[in-house]
Amino acid sequence: MDEDIPREKLTGALRRGAVKKHVAAIHVSGKLTLLQRRLSNVLLLNAYDTLVSQAVHRIDARTLCLMIGYNSNDMETLKQSLRGLAETVAEWDMLDAQGRQEWGVSSLLSYAKLKGGVCEYAYSPALAEKLHDPKVFALINLNIQRRFTSGHALALYENCYRFVRTGSTGWWSLDTFRRLMGVSDSAYYEVFKQLNAKIIKPAVEEVNRSSNIIVTPETRKMGRTVTDIRFRIEENPQLAILDLDDGEGVRKSEIYARLVKLGASDRLARQWIAEHGEGTLGAKLDYVDAQDGVRNPVRYLSAALKGDFGTAAATTGAGEGAPLSDRAERLKRLQALVAARSPTQRDADRRMVLSRLSGAARDDFERHGWMSALNAEAIRTFWEELHPGAFD
Repeated sequence: MDEDIPREKLTGALRRGAVKKHVAAIHVSGKLTLLQRRLSNVLLLNAYDTLVSQAVHRIDARTLCLMIGYNSNDMETLKQSLRGLAETVAEWDMLDAQGRQEWGVSSLLSYAKLKGGVCEYAYSPALAEKLHDPKVFALINLNIQRRFTSGHALALYENCYRFVRTGSTGWWSLDTFRRLMGVSDSAYYEVFKQLNAKIIKPAVEEVNRSSNIIVTPETRKMGRTVTDIRFRIEENPQLAILDLDDGEGVRKSEIYARLVKLGASDRLARQWIAEHGEGTLGAKLDYVDAQDGVRNPVRYLSAALKGDFGTAAATTGAGEGAPLSDRAERLKRLQALVAARSPTQRDADRRMVLSRLSGAARDDFERHGWMSALNAEAIRTFWEELHPGAFD
């Protein structure tokens, strides 16, 4: 199937509308449950940065359970879901860099194991290379996927989302569509009327209600028989805030703008806001702005965050080189604990703490993150559970 590359992926002369290139689709068996689809996405997000440079990936099982939405002690369900991914086939059919046709097949996970509270897993090298291609795989926003209650709806979303810039999936045969939805082995759904009533309409309704895109199905017939289906796709303005910022609208904040103006990358700015909270970052930025002759303000701000310059000095009346107070030592240790976690784990950690808070305490943590003075005891308790004796 020939598909247009989204124009924002192209540069220079390639941005001309007449330039087209075959973009591969990796088709994953649609028989995955909703839980398994969530698990697959979280595992891939966790591994994405080192997908082709690192053979084995790890994530703590407690975090993994939290991210996909079930009890953190339910290891049997996790085992069953991992088993399902190892038994699921991913298939691709594409042109390589030299224009030669390439077909391949691989299990979605080459192996997975649980040991010492850690989930270790790997992809086959060939599949890892394909998944890492941004033209093939678009990271699924975890905040959006948690809104789905139907595996068919999430499957439809995943297969439509990467075409949002082109506006259409292109035509799929009904056989292909049934396979993507995981009902290809059911004689019941060979009848389009039943496929439409039980699969297509409910999935479209949930995607349009729960996600950041709106999809509209269109069919093509031969005589009176429906043979093909495609989906028109447009952005959903009502849920656009979910896109990329995981529901927090981080890029619209004043602190984000100050960090970018200072020279921080988009990813670093969002990471710092998630780790330290806007209140702490605002104080640190004011401190950095007040210093003369700073050659690299981003590096200086990073040192200030790690060394607790600014806030500690202000509360103790000491200068930058003075010994840190007990509170500052605890903050320094806390920052080290946070920094040691992967982006996926940090997101899970914040959600876990938020789930324990309410009212003003929750609002304060959402604003100030790990630096929330109102929640100092709750934060300490959380990290002591993860790392006993961390603050001794």
